[in-house]
Amino acid sequence: MKSEEFATASVMRKIIAIAICSVCCGNSAAQSAYSLEQILDSARQNNFATRKARQAIEAAQQQRKEAFTKYFPNISGTGLWFNANKGMAQTTITPSELLPQSLGEMLAQLMPQQVLLDMSNPVSVSMLKNGTIAGITAVQPVFAGGQIVNGNRLARVGEDVSRLQLQLSENEVERTAEQYYWQVVSLQEKLKTVAAVEALLADIHKDVDVAVSAGVALHNDLLQVQLRQNEVESQKLKLNNGISIVKLLLAQYCGLRDTTFTLSADQHAIAASPAKQDHRQALLGTAEYQLLGKQVEAARLQKNMAVGQNLPTVAVGAGYNYHNLLDSDHSFAMLFATVSVPISDWWGGSHAIKRKKIAYQQAVDEQHDKAELLTIRMQKAWNDVVEARQQLDIARRSIQQADENLRLHRDYYRAGTCRMADLLEAQLLYQQSCDKHTDTYADLQNKLLEYRQSTGQLHE
Repeated sequence: MKSEEFATASVMRKIIAIAICSVCCGNSAAQSAYSLEQILDSARQNNFATRKARQAIEAAQQQRKEAFTKYFPNISGTGLWFNANKGMAQTTITPSELLPQSLGEMLAQLMPQQVLLDMSNPVSVSMLKNGTIAGITAVQPVFAGGQIVNGNRLARVGEDVSRLQLQLSENEVERTAEQYYWQVVSLQEKLKTVAAVEALLADIHKDVDVAVSAGVALHNDLLQVQLRQNEVESQKLKLNNGISIVKLLLAQYCGLRDTTFTLSADQHAIAASPAKQDHRQALLGTAEYQLLGKQVEAARLQKNMAVGQNLPTVAVGAGYNYHNLLDSDHSFAMLFATVSVPISDWWGGSHAIKRKKIAYQQAVDEQHDKAELLTIRMQKAWNDVVEARQQLDIARRSIQQADENLRLHRDYYRAGTCRMADLLEAQLLYQQSCDKHTDTYADLQNKLLEYRQSTGQLHE
């Protein structure tokens, strides 16, 4: 009995140890072996989605710095030089009409008649044919209805949102990379199972061939074994092709340079189930819930900015100007203050404020609604972990039972008390049990990751 228990334990160790590095193989010297944590680190660093999210953080930081500059004076300079084909200011004047009556009578007595006649003729005057204008102005906002303050707060919220979105992107990348990882590991483990089945069928084929030669077994039994060997060979081809394709996907997703790598897994990684979290408390630490809070804050600030756009704005400024429009250099400095009061804009602005208030209330309602859904998601993820752990226990027991069933059918066939079809059916059940254990093991790992992420826990 002890020898049977030892054999069963040996089979279990071979099945549970998923994706052990094939370092002992002759062609493995040039291969790289990656653990799950190495795969996840590579995915977080090199995946396009996370790179894009990090770039979004940098853009948000620049937007925040841009908003901060609104606190400082707005300085602008202007310059203009012109040369027209004629004066921009032209008129016609009569000099005699510009003289006072008393001065005209005096000049009439003193000046020649011809000169007096010339003074009564119209004269064309042209000015501003060319010139230069330059100036510099600095305007400091004093009150802008809170738009500058709220704009800076909104920019900081945008930066926080970008960081939370990076965390969500990393979670998604981590989840997908781990799915690829366990898919490769599962296929590799199934390939090991196929290799064990091939050895088993080769052993059965040898026994049947001897029995047929001795005339104690039918040739049909040998054909059935050969057909099963063909099926296993076909499965092996499909598994190798599947491993090759998934490795390509994993390498592309994680930024690996080649696909000549192996994956290693720790068979003790799930020795104990994780402790169940307080889902109401864990909700506050999740990126999804924090993102909802930032959306509420952004909606509130946008509402305040809509109010500020309909309030008076006050600014003070100083300027220095120069021109030579009258053929002489002239410069001057000035101080000024401006007050802008939107009057007609209040009509449309009042509706804009109401619209922003509605958007703010919608953000608050969405936060409450999705918070409940996130809590339900946590509970579902925990239920899936419990179920997956139970499924793995069932799969382990199934391997033990299938292994014992196969052993008994081999003994029965040798004793001539069962058919070859029954023996091959027992072999198929054993193979299916091994594959089922591989799938449930990988499924449990994915469920554990989903629960950690749904409760805001970092990958362990």
